[in-house]
Amino acid sequence: MVDLLGICLGFGHPKLGLLPWIHKGSRAGGTMVLSYLALTVAALFTGAAFYINFAEQPARLRLDDRGLLTQWKPAYKRGFVMQASLAVLGFLFGAAAWWQTGVMGFLAGGLLMLSNWPYTLIVLMPTNNALMASDPAKADAKTRVSSKNGTGSMPLARRWALLPY
Repeated sequence: MVDLLGICLGFGHPKLGLLPWIHKGSRAGGTMVLSYLALTVAALFTGAAFYINFAEQPARLRLDDRGLLTQWKPAYKRGFVMQASLAVLGFLFGAAAWWQTGVMGFLAGGLLMLSNWPYTLIVLMPTNNALMASDPAKADAKTRVSSKNGTGSMPLARRWALLPY
């Protein structure tokens, strides 16, 4: 099977490509499908994160409190499923590409795809849960505060936007 993407982009072919070291030790006779899939999933994950942080969330913060929560809740549910799926797929494809090629960079990339999970579960999840528990009809600056007892000063939606950094 001709690796048309690799030939067109100049990647992966030992004589033509920019990354001939990827094929070193390949167990599939030069076919780099898993490597391309790992890189594609990592790029999709990165693109989604970039979009959320630089386009969607800043636009959402311009909405009134009710509109913000109304928009955030379904977007968060869909985004959570999408990014969790991409993280798992990125790890699996990265690990498989490492097994296929012996290139440690694929395994490292796959592990990096999962490395945000502890941070998400420990740091982000309390804010996410508080936002999900908020009733958009009753949303105001006082009901969306950062502390558990309701006496904090930073709105949860703004805190959510800052936490990934």
